[in-house]
Amino acid sequence: MQATFPTAFPDTTRVSLALLWIPATIAASLLQTARNLTQRSLTEIIGVVGATQVRFLFGLPFALLFLVAVCLAAGRWPPLIGTGAFAYTIGGALTQIAATALMLAAMRERSFAVTTAYTKTEPVQVAIFGALLLGDALTFAKFAAVLIATAGVVVVSWKPGEKLTRAGLRPALLGVGAGAFFALSAIGYRGAIQALPEGGFFIRATTILALGLFLQTLVLTLYMLAANRPALISSLRNWRKSLFAGFLGAAASQFWFIGFSLTSAANVRTLALIEVPLAQIASRRIFSEGTSRREMAGMAMIVFGVGLLLMTAL
Repeated sequence: MQATFPTAFPDTTRVSLALLWIPATIAASLLQTARNLTQRSLTEIIGVVGATQVRFLFGLPFALLFLVAVCLAAGRWPPLIGTGAFAYTIGGALTQIAATALMLAAMRERSFAVTTAYTKTEPVQVAIFGALLLGDALTFAKFAAVLIATAGVVVVSWKPGEKLTRAGLRPALLGVGAGAFFALSAIGYRGAIQALPEGGFFIRATTILALGLFLQTLVLTLYMLAANRPALISSLRNWRKSLFAGFLGAAASQFWFIGFSLTSAANVRTLALIEVPLAQIASRRIFSEGTSRREMAGMAMIVFGVGLLLMTAL
């Protein structure tokens, strides 16, 4: 279902709202970079599963607050969630859990920036899955933009002369696998938002966010109570840092979902490749991990691909 727009000044209003996905995606990328940094530090304290669970358990209260605020502002209840929207949300929620766990596991073996680059092989998969499963338009120019930006990610992440040893292959597979699951998650959440029968883009995005985080919190909390109770207890003991990571995760997801409600997941995830240069900056300033000329060239390709994508979207 497409977003509805006011009738006054229909052309300018429609354009301004249709392009809202651009600042929403940029905001989501900034917040997600900050969240990943926080989760990485938590991984050393409470392990991969514990750090994965933090963004959901501690993000849920904020998602519910967002939903209450949006409903009060709109003066209505959330839209009715049918079986289609619920099924898409389950798919998005479960694949996001898997993607986050794989990403954090890769971060334990490679640098923050390189792991982020591996996961950003996602846009090509999002474009293909979106075209096949949701019928999202995939023009030649758009796919070329996705390929150029993704090639830039490969240039950033792959070092010349690096041998594909078992030790080097493992973090690469973890990172690319995380990207694949992130792609499926994006498609699931966009499908869920589209499947809601009513409401504007904001309330539909926030409704699916709250439902997704509730399902993820339920699944991971039950799992950790049964299989990894010490990590759950440790996350609660480190509640200040966990709460901060949860807020960043919920806020980032809110902006991701706004983007998904307004345009294809491929557009959102390709623009999100600006997170790779952001990760390089954070990696250099916080972890003292340098940036080579090759990595700078790869980031230039990412910027060019993103620019081409925006030209096709305007």
